[in-house]
Amino acid sequence: MAQPRVAIVHDWLVTYGGAERALEQILKLYPQADLYALYDFIPPDDRDFILNKTVTTSFLQRFPFARKKYRSYLPLMPLAVEQFDLSAYDLVISSSYAVAKGVITGPDQVHISYVHSPMRYAWDLTHQYLREVGLRSGPKSWFVRWTLHRLRTWDARTANGVDEFIANSHFIARRIWKVYRRKATVINPPVAVDAFDLCTKKGDFYLTASRMVPYKRIDLIVEAFARMPDKKLVVIGEGPDFRKIAGKVGPNVTLLGYQPFEVLADHMQRARAFVFAAEEDFGIVPVEAQACGTPVIAFGKGGVLETVIDGETGVFFDQQTPESIVEAVRSFDRCRRQFDPGRIRENALRFSADKFRQRFKAFVDDTLSRSQVARKPSPGRKLSIKGRATAVPHEVADDDAL
Repeated sequence: MAQPRVAIVHDWLVTYGGAERALEQILKLYPQADLYALYDFIPPDDRDFILNKTVTTSFLQRFPFARKKYRSYLPLMPLAVEQFDLSAYDLVISSSYAVAKGVITGPDQVHISYVHSPMRYAWDLTHQYLREVGLRSGPKSWFVRWTLHRLRTWDARTANGVDEFIANSHFIARRIWKVYRRKATVINPPVAVDAFDLCTKKGDFYLTASRMVPYKRIDLIVEAFARMPDKKLVVIGEGPDFRKIAGKVGPNVTLLGYQPFEVLADHMQRARAFVFAAEEDFGIVPVEAQACGTPVIAFGKGGVLETVIDGETGVFFDQQTPESIVEAVRSFDRCRRQFDPGRIRENALRFSADKFRQRFKAFVDDTLSRSQVARKPSPGRKLSIKGRATAVPHEVADDDAL
């Protein structure tokens, strides 16, 4: 079988995050693929993860203030992504957490969509999103609500243009079924587990690390440790909630702000446990902590249920409240010696980049193979019309009307 012509479509290229790590590995599998994105603002020195490719961008790239206000053009994103002409490709792979899956493809093309999540702010997290951005009432609120309504309609419709869905977790597969009524194959995203070393000697502090945005719930963790003055907490990260969180810090909490990777890895290796209070689609950081042999104390909902083994590589708490976190930390502390760092790291190795590439390539090859078989013409049966043999497709030949 000839090598397919491949296009890869990503929502936007602004930073190097979890979705971009998956994109990086997909590009390693298909280095000759052409890359499309609504925006590309990756600096020249940081483009190794996209193989220094020239990216085909949308008309939104040239809009005023797009570099800093790219999300403000959300109402135009469906139109923008539909303008990509992908008719020259045999295989289209979309890496989507917003609109990338909405590209237009034809009946002789295969479209595989790796979904990090359906648009959370447009679906089940709509009301949480409106609360967090202060848009619960007023004219602007109703405009945003109308926009999200239109996005939901478009998003559901464009699911029909996808041949196969891949979800990054079973949690997201359930979300895909809920909003698109489509089954998805689960292939967990790649985690750079090899960048972290196993450490069997743990310190006397707990660690949390994250971008400080509301849904990460770093404030709850800080509040919980304020109620446990006998336990130390180190917090790494920065973001819009930094000042709010800093105001809740007690003497037993150290707020380090942004730190380079070396400092983060060192703290992850030495921490008694990593505390995680967010409801994530997958959750890369808890896997990184486990790669260090560090157990995880996590909110028991979302993708973390698939990466942490309760009682073996970590423990869960049931509610996003300081009280629930306090109970979980104290419970963990009573039995922490039962956690084996070697076994914890072994669990994390399931999510390596190598394993991601193997699973992804096998899935794509199988899908392409099945699509080739499906396109072979059915021989049907022969009918003689005025002395000429004619092949009739089965669905016509079996019609009683003939």
